[in-house]
Amino acid sequence: MKFLVVGGGGREHALCWAIRRERPNATILCAPGNAGTAAAATNIPIAVTAIDDLVALAEREAVDLVIVGPEGPLAAGLADRLRARQIPTFGPSAAAAQLEASKAYAKDVMTSAGVPTAASRPFSELPGALAYIDRHAEPLVVKADGLAAGKGAIVCRSRAEARAAAEAMLGERVFGDAGALIVVESFLVGEELSVLAVTNGTDSVILPPAQDHKRLLEGDQGPNTGGMGAYSPVSLATPELLAKVARQVIEPTLAEMRRRGAPFSGVLYAGLMIDPGGNPSVVEFNCRFGDPETQVILPRIERGLVDLLLAAATGAPLPPVVIKPDAAVTTVLAAAGYPDKPASGDAVAIPSDGSEAIAFHAGTRLDADGTVRTAGGRVFAVTGLGSTFEAAQAASRRLAERIEFAGKQYRRDIGWREAARRGAAR
Repeated sequence: MKFLVVGGGGREHALCWAIRRERPNATILCAPGNAGTAAAATNIPIAVTAIDDLVALAEREAVDLVIVGPEGPLAAGLADRLRARQIPTFGPSAAAAQLEASKAYAKDVMTSAGVPTAASRPFSELPGALAYIDRHAEPLVVKADGLAAGKGAIVCRSRAEARAAAEAMLGERVFGDAGALIVVESFLVGEELSVLAVTNGTDSVILPPAQDHKRLLEGDQGPNTGGMGAYSPVSLATPELLAKVARQVIEPTLAEMRRRGAPFSGVLYAGLMIDPGGNPSVVEFNCRFGDPETQVILPRIERGLVDLLLAAATGAPLPPVVIKPDAAVTTVLAAAGYPDKPASGDAVAIPSDGSEAIAFHAGTRLDADGTVRTAGGRVFAVTGLGSTFEAAQAASRRLAERIEFAGKQYRRDIGWREAARRGAAR
């Protein structure tokens, strides 16, 4: 078979790695790819924004399956264009991708479907937003409606912070057009959980849940990022909770999307808040594999991933996947200056000896002489595997410590909630 993976980050390296593991003789193309995908696939220097060129590539190469990694090309209609050429594509239509591309649209879908989520109001004018914030309970959350690279949601401890966030988005346009509409919503109390469901538009298969860490610094302090690490399994995610998520979140959302004439196929990522009573509420929907959740989930799938993606892309019945009992922990290594002004171009030293951890490349590039250099804010996602959570956590930390580049930033407490739960259980 021939596959095309669209994207150039850690998620795409993990997808290429997983496909190669299950289909060792397959041809895998990655556009544009990075220094890591070059080891598992053939990199094609086409940007994810070059929709015409990506469609032409898939057609010219007679690709059997296109897997679209980032949200941008999905929202721009890449999946629609490919399907119009009869090319099987894993990823939703532009209409269905609005679940991520517009927070206000997602809230409207959830309200219609009866999906639990925080109370909210959308605003396109600053005076109305400020007046609403002034009478809203603290804390509260201000979100840019559009795509903002995972940085458009600001948790505000006070109304003053919320006013500043609204002024930055609507007044100063810090997120450009993505912040031309904002959503102000109530703050949810509980613990976050990422649940990814692969779907053909009607049925779904829930992948191993994960929990990620958005804040830059240990103890969940510092600025919000695209994600500094993740782990799986999560003991919070009991079979009973996942059944509730399927019943209250995934199934009604898919049904509402079908009712709207925009059936969702691909992977529906539900970012959830689980309250102290074990009840889920949706914080956000994403229309694609999460990053860094993909790097922690895919290594736990023993077999069946490729068949599942093919079935979802073609509307066929969904086969199950076989999950390893092993734990996985991913530590993200970020560049100096991340998330505001990440450095780029620094040489990277990666240990060449064997390891129980996998260094998924995210923001890297390969020089002509073979030197790996930093080329993005998040540079690596280092996934450790082990028979226990503690073993996986230790494996991830060990390799994270040994990879070297100037100004490397990373957290040493990935999975701290799980460690606390396990400590308390003992």
